[in-house]
Amino acid sequence: MKRYIFKNLIIGSVVLFSFAGCSDILEEKPHDFYEPGYFKTEQGVLQGLTSHYAHLRYIYGQAYFYNASQTGTDEATYGQQADGNFKDHDLSGVGVINPNSSRSDVLWNNSYNDINTASGIIENGAAVGISNSLIAESKFFRAFDYFLLVQTFGGVPLDLGAGELKFNSKPSRSSKRNTVTEVYTKAVFPDLIAAVNELPDAPRLTGTATKTLARLILAKAYLTYGWWLENPNNIPTYPDTPRTDPDGHNAQWYFQKAYDVAIEGINNPGPYALLDYFYDVSLGSNDRNKEMMLYADHTQDSEYYNGGSLSFGSGGAPDNFAGWMGTWNYTAIRSKNAAGASVSSVQRAADQFLGRPWVRMAPPIEVFTNTFADKTNDSRYDGTFTSAYRGNWNLTGTGLTTVPTLYNANGLPIQPGDAIVTFLNQEPATPITYPTGAGDNGVGAGVLPGRSDYVISPLGINRIVYPGLWKLGPYRTDNTGGLGQPNAGSTRPFAVAKFSELYFVAAEAAVKGATGTLTARNLINVIRARAGKWRWDNNGRVAKIADNSVALTNATPAVIDINYILAERSREYFGEGYRWYDLVRTQKWNELAGKYSIGGSNYGDHTPQVITRTIDAHHYLRPIPQGQLDGMEMSAAEKQAYQNPGY
Repeated sequence: MKRYIFKNLIIGSVVLFSFAGCSDILEEKPHDFYEPGYFKTEQGVLQGLTSHYAHLRYIYGQAYFYNASQTGTDEATYGQQADGNFKDHDLSGVGVINPNSSRSDVLWNNSYNDINTASGIIENGAAVGISNSLIAESKFFRAFDYFLLVQTFGGVPLDLGAGELKFNSKPSRSSKRNTVTEVYTKAVFPDLIAAVNELPDAPRLTGTATKTLARLILAKAYLTYGWWLENPNNIPTYPDTPRTDPDGHNAQWYFQKAYDVAIEGINNPGPYALLDYFYDVSLGSNDRNKEMMLYADHTQDSEYYNGGSLSFGSGGAPDNFAGWMGTWNYTAIRSKNAAGASVSSVQRAADQFLGRPWVRMAPPIEVFTNTFADKTNDSRYDGTFTSAYRGNWNLTGTGLTTVPTLYNANGLPIQPGDAIVTFLNQEPATPITYPTGAGDNGVGAGVLPGRSDYVISPLGINRIVYPGLWKLGPYRTDNTGGLGQPNAGSTRPFAVAKFSELYFVAAEAAVKGATGTLTARNLINVIRARAGKWRWDNNGRVAKIADNSVALTNATPAVIDINYILAERSREYFGEGYRWYDLVRTQKWNELAGKYSIGGSNYGDHTPQVITRTIDAHHYLRPIPQGQLDGMEMSAAEKQAYQNPGY
């Protein structure tokens, strides 16, 4: 591989991690010089081991990789303030994905450091007295990185300069890509099988890898490889290779393995479990709960341990700033004071319902009319989106602090905490009266008789005003009654793997023909039963005790197909970075995301436009980053052959 892949690992000045002496968390310590021989010491292995968890911050919560995982799917299009990175990924004629603009480069540029660290630990750990269970964490991460890479780029290099899966201590400026089958059968499966066998049932420290986590990723890898072998829509692979398994197994064998391993994880959960309510899974005050098995961690307690500023956001890794992308500029909302002057009634705040607006990504209308059509029984819409924007002018610390009342839609009075703009669950019986342009409320929202809040219906959503993504909103306890630090990156962990996905993997495998005691419908209904339980009306901000489990499980089709599985995955994991991988794995990208509807980019534009995407077969692989090609000492023809076709 080229030098830049390894320079930070081998010769750079970096911050690594070591174990806290009397704590159950991973503690960071600076290490000024890190060279290959350091892996031949116990301290070097331990610090390298802990760096696996730190490297997650450079991928998960990194907004541009997040964009590459979401934009262009049925969950996200580009927002009004999007630049080329976002428009290119939409594939709707406003840009083209190329080796310079594809933000999957984030994954490529950050995975190989971690892979090489893992190889160093695997080779040297036992010799310096490190236990098999600790070395298994490196096996897990090497497999995890390769699994992400092979899904994204196709076949990728197993030899980083010292031989396949060997620790490389010298920079190399040449590279050869292995095939997809080689990546899975030489790297992903063996390391994950070893991790399942050697990792502990319970995490040794908060958030570290376990058997159940390894089972989830192994089951998902089996499932994904089964789809790759089956190749139902004849999507080409690269490097070109027959879609035959070197061990002689067919796709059905791998679907059954996926089912069996996922069921094993469900039956042997260790410390993990489904929470009783979907709302609690993404509730900021409940982060690091028993459903979260792996996450890129952050903290509000220390900039040092957070990995970024607590007062301003850099707009780059290792900040967690993915949640900014789908946050529209709600600060443009206006109400009136007693004198009739316009007042900013919803201020930017470090609040899970609000956060920092960037308006780079927007949800299509079908998210609200199709995916989350049932907003009454199913709690997942309410536990995913901010649909009510409430007045907080009293927290500004200015003259507005003492203003008890403002005036809103229909000239009606409002107090702090009242809804100022509401996104309706469905189209109202009485047509909404929308203003021309932004109107008095500043954002083009409409009016319904008798309501003090301005409103927008599902068909009125556009690229500039839309429900925000509550589940990724910031949460802090140091706001001291004010607006807090809304410009900082989120100090919340970004979820990478959840216990609930074991049910989805097993259900999808069952749809593909795997058999066992639990059917796809049985498995999905466990998730849907939970979705029907309410303890809190999130956007209404009132207690709501309701159990609609029977209604939801009865509504589940008797025979479940893959489209239903994908719809349920979207309801469960909307906006969490899963969607592109789900649509690519199942080869449903064009079918489910080839068209979408949304209004325009101006305030007051509530006329849905139907947009068609051009999703070609070569788009199912992302391009190798141009920086990688530029740094290799190879001929132009060799570089062209290294790149994925179509780019």
